[in-house]
Amino acid sequence: MLEAGVDLVELQKILGHVSILTTAKYTHLTTRTGTNAIKAANSLTASLDIRWGGKR
Repeated sequence: MLEAGVDLVELQKILGHVSILTTAKYTHLTTRTGTNAIKAANSLTASLDIRWGGKR
């Protein structure tokens, strides 16, 4: 479900877990999920206008 885009907290609610740690215990991320997370982070940081020493 995570790979389909369901948020971990939403997954916790769906499964009825009281603790997010219980949900995380049964969650195994695949290479695809990790790759998607990296792409999302890169996309977010690329959209920021941060300048260090006058350079972007």
